Amino acid sequence: MSRLRTFIVEDNPTIRTQLIATLADLAQVECVGFADTEAEAVAWLQSHQDEWDLALVDLFLKQGSGMGVLAAVDQRPPSQKLVVISNYATRDVARRCRELGCDEVFDKSGDVDALIDYCQALR
Repeated sequence: MSRLRTFIVEDNPTIRTQLIATLADLAQVECVGFADTEAEAVAWLQSHQDEWDLALVDLFLKQGSGMGVLAAVDQRPPSQKLVVISNYATRDVARRCRELGCDEVFDKSGDVDALIDYCQALR
């Protein structure tokens, strides 16, 4: 079974580490890189276009925002999925994220099982 090559955009090191470990163990996700700012995330995702299957994007970053990341990588192959993980996944936020090209939106604290299921379904 192939691993899902995933790039993580999250500025909290503790959350990022836990997310990487949880998804690796339960969903066969391979973290191919991470960024904690909008500029770093956009630069990596655009310069490594063939090296990721999934990007997990938090909305609030050390610099910039996840919304900026979504807008910058909205032109991608359908096989590459862009997913928001946020503690602020309200209905309005989710709608705006989808308008910017996001495939799914998950609440960081309450939707971890749903995120795992989503990742497993992509493999």
